[in-house]
Amino acid sequence: MALIAGPTASGKSGLAVRYAQWLEAHGQRAVILNADSAQVYADLAVLSARPEPDEMGGIEHRLFGYIDGAEACSAARWASDARAEITAAHSAGTLPILVGGTGLYIQTLLHGIAPIPPIDAEIRAAVRAMPVEQTYAALRQEDPASAARLNAADTTRVARALEIIRSTGQPVAHWQARKVGGIGAQIALRPLVLQPPRDWLLERCDRRFAAMLDGSARQEVETLLTRHLSPDLPVMRAIGVPEVARLLRGESDLAQSLADGQLATRQYAKRQYTWFRNQPPKDWHRFIEPLSDSLVVNFDILFHH
Repeated sequence: MALIAGPTASGKSGLAVRYAQWLEAHGQRAVILNADSAQVYADLAVLSARPEPDEMGGIEHRLFGYIDGAEACSAARWASDARAEITAAHSAGTLPILVGGTGLYIQTLLHGIAPIPPIDAEIRAAVRAMPVEQTYAALRQEDPASAARLNAADTTRVARALEIIRSTGQPVAHWQARKVGGIGAQIALRPLVLQPPRDWLLERCDRRFAAMLDGSARQEVETLLTRHLSPDLPVMRAIGVPEVARLLRGESDLAQSLADGQLATRQYAKRQYTWFRNQPPKDWHRFIEPLSDSLVVNFDILFHH
């Protein structure tokens, strides 16, 4: 299995198509599998930068736009779907090329997921109602290892860790040590992480969001708003949706919506950049050049080094 990972707007999708076409020219069929948490949703074709048919280069694409926005796709669900597609590809003699920037999805697929039982609803409600300082102080008392590992300002993970220890009686580390379902040890992985220059990447983020706003992004969000979905769903919190929604409601003008959307995209790209710089194994190949359609890429070196 091949993997092309990296931050948004780094050129992953285009590179994946070029690699798949190169493989097919050398007698190896390929299929591209999505590993981006926004591109799974049918409602986010534009704002997730999902490849359009004319960008797919004749290569089969799977796990793109296959989940309704009324559902919340978890990493566990996506990993299960991806395992099924990878198995099907291998059975058909096809090389799966995993493409995306959602590190949690990739980690879950390769290394498995901690089998944490469902959290007691009353415990969850009580923890979520606690002041931030009190939550972290309680975690230091009840699960000092997690408290030492987490930043006190990371309210979501702090609350999650406290919920786990209170609901299951075991700390996060107990469950993390018992991960199940990972396929990393069962496959031959050809990984590539894109790490282009930051200035180049951020300029691409700005340009791409501007093109979305000039294109069909407003229509996409307008259609989404007519569904009256919960604001807590991932599809409603996806990059660009809140910013364009404010524009449609008259709460911001076009210039402000553009600036807000570009800022949110850049911040997301920076978080992804940092994650992919620090989290993947050091022996994963990195590609640091800015990608363009005219750039000659030696796939033998990139994926067969």
